[in-house]
Order: sequence, then structure tokens, then C-alpha cells
Amino acid sequence: MLSQVRLEGKKVLLGVSGSIAAYKACEVARLFIKAGAEVRVVMSEAAKRFVTPLTFEALTNAPVLHEGSESWASEQNHIALGEWADVFVVAPATANTINKMASGIADNLLLQTALACDKPIVLAPAANTRMIEHPATVANLKRLALGRVEILEPQTKLLACQTVGKGAMAEPAALFATALKHLLKSDYWEHRRVVVTGGGTIEKIDEVRYLSNFSSGKMAEALVTALYAKGADVCYVSTYEPRDIPPVHLIRVESAQEMMEYTADALRVAKKGVLLKPNFHNDLDAPKLVQKTPWLFMAAAVSDYRPAHPQSGKLKKEALGERWCLELVQNPDILASLNKEGVKTVAFKAEMDEASALDNARRALETKKVDAVALNLLANRESFGTDDNAVTLVTEEATVEIPRASKTDVAFSLLEALETR
Repeated sequence: MLSQVRLEGKKVLLGVSGSIAAYKACEVARLFIKAGAEVRVVMSEAAKRFVTPLTFEALTNAPVLHEGSESWASEQNHIALGEWADVFVVAPATANTINKMASGIADNLLLQTALACDKPIVLAPAANTRMIEHPATVANLKRLALGRVEILEPQTKLLACQTVGKGAMAEPAALFATALKHLLKSDYWEHRRVVVTGGGTIEKIDEVRYLSNFSSGKMAEALVTALYAKGADVCYVSTYEPRDIPPVHLIRVESAQEMMEYTADALRVAKKGVLLKPNFHNDLDAPKLVQKTPWLFMAAAVSDYRPAHPQSGKLKKEALGERWCLELVQNPDILASLNKEGVKTVAFKAEMDEASALDNARRALETKKVDAVALNLLANRESFGTDDNAVTLVTEEATVEIPRASKTDVAFSLLEALETR
């Protein structure tokens, strides 16, 4: 989950230009600082009309680079800060900043820093709709995207000029999520298609009642977040509306049958690989197909049974009587039914009997025909919905203990352990 991601040792340079959205840059800085990253800020003179350098100095506990503070006797200059950063986040980026960046113009400190910086740049446009949609701005955004600049699409909403249209800066959480890919990506997971299932399936009894379980979906969301941050192309098949994840392809389902069908479709797509668009630094002739072995993480808690005869409308207790015998039929075994050829698969298994848990996990390797089992030992009902976890990763070759930590930290540890399998 995004709120649990840790960025100790990472260096983020935040560029702020002269837009009313500059106040949102304070929240962007706060998110990175909360995650443990070191943050420095460079401001245009126009930006100082909206937010003072003192605000960012208080937030980051570091000096802000602007026209009045640049020094060549220290690292407080546009060359050194560009070299220092792991990623440069420009938020907000005005139409003026966008068009000048695309043309290589460097007539203020923010633009000079961008021109000198050879690190990944994340750009969050913010301007009036007509300025954003002007042909020059549209063309220059495309030019920037051909290089190492990642553009976050501006939002359509009520703008400061009291018109409704495209031009509002992307939300700080979206900026934070996008920067993660540049700070935490790994060669193994980057451009690899991954399907994750999550949540507790819902089996309809009638229009107002259903059978389900206590799964919170938090471990699945942690996996989605970690995979996204490591550069994977993630498809998330979930029974819940996500609460705290990056922007990935989401498929909402309810029942076990729906989950099986949509997961099968997602795996068929995953096997086709990832088509990379050409960029300024490599092949301009044609898109490049990257085919890495896809992964499936079956983290959903699938109901073993479903009502044999789900009803339309609402069943009345007067018609049912004092005793209601609900006939159930067994759901399909999703993992056993899926075509996993050419796919590496991790099954998630919850157990309460500590004495037999490990043996059951090892048995599942064969019965489910999976590459690994993530064993989660539950104490009781209170074990569901927590923000931390401990997992035992079981494969044919080894058993790896992942100690209790936040679910996102556990997810990162799990992925790192799987890279070597």
C-alpha cells in the first residue's frame, strides 16, 4: 500500500513553478518525507509569489534553491542538485515551463536545473484548459515524453479561473506513485506482466445477502504497490474497490466464477508480453516487444462454496420459516483450473494449525501445481485486516521466513526472494 512504502536513502528533487497549484507541492514534499526520502526543492521566482521558500524549508529541513540562494561555494546550485537527485519531480509545471523545457530554454533556475539534470523527470502540468490544449503545449508535451520525461495527465475539474476543464494538477498521491517506479524499479520485474488477485469473493444468496469471508485485501494491495514500484505491468483482479494503490489496470469481480474467468483472460494477455513505445534515446523505428515470463499472485480468499440456487429479489423470512437450510455447491478450484503453462505462480495459503501448516503448504505445491506458496499463519479472527504480516515462502528448493513487518515491506521482501528462484 502506498502509505506504507519506505524510501530511506532515496533523493527527490522537487521543482515548483508559478501556478496556483503550487500549494499542492507542499503535500508532494510531505509524502516523500513521510516515506523517509531526502527532499530538496528548487523554485522559480514566479512560484515564490504563491508559496514562500520558508514553507518548503520547514517541510524538508533543507535550504531551497532560488535566485536569491544559489551558491557555487556549496552544492546549493542547479548543477549539483541535478547530480544529487535520483528523480526530479516538477509539480506544478506551468504551460510556460512545459514549452520552455521542450525547447531547451533555461532562463530561470528551475529550467536550468531541468536542462542540466540527466535523471528521470516526472512532470505534472497545471494550467488553464486553453493553455494546456494549445497546439504548442500539446506538441511540446509529446516532445518531452519522447525523452526521459514522464507526464502525468492533468485532471478535469473546476479550475482556479472558475471554469471546468482539463488543467488541474494531478493529485500528490499520483505523483508519489509515479516517482516510485523510478526510485525502486528492478531489472527483474521491470516490463514484466503480473496478475494479482485480491479480496474475499462474494457469493450471492439473493439481492441483499451473500456468503463471503473476512479477507481485507490489504496483502494483495501491498503486492500490487510493490510490483508497480519495481516496474511491473500489473493487472489487479479484485473483489474490492482499491483504497491505497498506484494506478494499475483494475478488474472488479464478485464471485469465484467471475474471478476465474477474468483471471484466465488476464493471463492470456500477460503471455503476450509488453509492447514498449519508442523513445528519444533508443529505437525510433518501431515499438519493441518485451517478453518476460509472467507471474500470477493468487492472493484472493476464494469461497469454497456458493449457494446452489441464488435468488432474484429478497427472500422473506416469513416464507423461509424458522429453519432455513441453504444448499451449497463447491466452487471450482481456480488455481487448479487455470492454464498456468508459461506462467510462474504463487499461491497464498492461510492456516491456523501451526503443527500442520508447513506440510500443508508443501503439499499445495503439488496439488495446485504452483511454483511457490506464501504461507500465512493466522492466530484467530483478529488476524484479518491488520496492517502487518509475517509470511513463510515455500518452494521445492527452500523455505524462506519473511519476518513480521508492514504488509508492503513483506511484499517487497517476497518479490526480492522470488527474483532468485
